[in-house]
Amino acid sequence: MTDHHAPLFIDVAGTILTADDKRRLMHPLVGGVTLFARNWVNRRQLVQLCSEIKAIRGDLLICVDQEGGRVQRFRSDGFTVLPPMRSLGLLWQSDDSAGMHKGLPGSGALRALNAAVATGYVLASELRACGVDLSFSPVVDLDWGGSTVIGDRAFHADARVVTVLAQGLLHGLLQAGMAHCAKHFPGHGHVVADSHVDIPVDERSLAEILRDDAAPYAWLRASLRSVMVAHVVYNRVDRRAAGYSSRWLQEVLRERLGFDGAVFSDDLSMAGGRVIDGRPVDAVTAGVAALNAGCDLLLLCNQSLDGGHALDEWIDGMERQLARGTWSQQLQGERRRLALLPQAWPLTWDELMQHPDYLQALEQLP
Repeated sequence: MTDHHAPLFIDVAGTILTADDKRRLMHPLVGGVTLFARNWVNRRQLVQLCSEIKAIRGDLLICVDQEGGRVQRFRSDGFTVLPPMRSLGLLWQSDDSAGMHKGLPGSGALRALNAAVATGYVLASELRACGVDLSFSPVVDLDWGGSTVIGDRAFHADARVVTVLAQGLLHGLLQAGMAHCAKHFPGHGHVVADSHVDIPVDERSLAEILRDDAAPYAWLRASLRSVMVAHVVYNRVDRRAAGYSSRWLQEVLRERLGFDGAVFSDDLSMAGGRVIDGRPVDAVTAGVAALNAGCDLLLLCNQSLDGGHALDEWIDGMERQLARGTWSQQLQGERRRLALLPQAWPLTWDELMQHPDYLQALEQLP
């Protein structure tokens, strides 16, 4: 255990590290890096980039959004193009019409569960073979049918189905030695607005949200390692978005649901993350508010371009606020961050391509 807390997750500008990237990654408050499609050319380059990052600090957590479907950053040069999670929900509803299990009720659910495990294993083993530590997946939002940003990223509309399929995906990730990040607590699927460009407001009661959208977090309690919080305002619970709400993060997530893993903010540069109590805020103010509400780790994405001045302002500003005492380092948060690092060496890509578990998983993808 280190004697400090490194809650800041940043991004890097391109396919190799610049001097500015390296300087930022060496900062003691920086705990990880999020990769994007602009950081990708091919597998060889990705392996080299991840190696460069780890050479700076071996404890830096290398992350990516690799869900499948329309949210998959790496999808060429051998990476399996994964289906959206809705495909698993559709498989769940489709019992066998022919073959060994023809007409057997529940056969579709069993095939979907196997496919979820296989999807998690393929997703994680390919990333780990290239040096990536963590994918921000699975999405456990419910598919209410109207969301402009969730849509087919969700498994299903039924929280019970979402929970079982997410559990399968978590098992597949774990088989490949990868932790996970369930998102977006307590649920982003009911609101229509996209928090990347708007401030979604959900008018339901706490009881309704706990019964439906937040139910997977309670049912997955024994398995969850980390969660990401939604930039959604749930007006009848708290006027602040969930990521800035101690009621959501401390009273509900920690105390009522008993969650002890890492809590990530969503990207603080999103429109839904740049307003608190109805007032625009900068990334430093947002970061301090998120940490004080109960987040362990903060994401600020796509700010390294054009010299990365926004990242420097954020890192320097968070350091100044720490010195002023407006937020404090939490060793529990650092413990939770370090627990997300892989605990075993991955297979190389060539080894993976011949590994029986991987080949079998490919056959079971939906």
